[in-house]
Amino acid sequence: MATETPFRVAFWVLLGLLALIRVVFAVRVRRSGERLMPDEAAIRREGTPLFALRILSFLLLLGLLAAYLANPLWMRSMQFPLPGWLRWAGFALALLSLALLAWTEGALGAQWSAQLQMRNQHRLITSGPYAHVRHPLYTSILGLGLGLALLTVHVLLVVFAILAPVGVMVRAPKEEQMLLERFGEAYRTYMQATGRYLPR
Repeated sequence: MATETPFRVAFWVLLGLLALIRVVFAVRVRRSGERLMPDEAAIRREGTPLFALRILSFLLLLGLLAAYLANPLWMRSMQFPLPGWLRWAGFALALLSLALLAWTEGALGAQWSAQLQMRNQHRLITSGPYAHVRHPLYTSILGLGLGLALLTVHVLLVVFAILAPVGVMVRAPKEEQMLLERFGEAYRTYMQATGRYLPR
């Protein structure tokens, strides 16, 4: 239907920006000589079942996004009504979340990793968004998920937006334990001064 066109264009814009951010920072990591894929220690740290579930969820999400872009009848049948202003609010939230994602990955530089692994010259980052929040990357992912769910008004993306916090809550303590083992008291002090997902 014609009224869906602006929302679909907005969705394409968000997806394009997300891809651009990820490619730029992945290239930066590769040029620094660091790896993008997890090593055995990273998989063990996360737990093999959780790692497999995360990869499967990512592949399912990619398939869902591709299906939304293809716009078959079965996908359209799972949309629900929301006022236009709320859908545009979802778009704005997703844009802000992408800005936070870019800021966060910029602050991390070559230390950015999608895995639970440390870099060779890893140092504790406490500047940029990390001055206020320990996991701004997760905050941006949750905001993006909610924004996309509101923008697309699609049941399956709402399900992903609801399940994403569960994955984040399981993963964040493992990441904090890894950083405590590496930085000890310095990270403990940092934890007391910052919020986990939102500023204190």
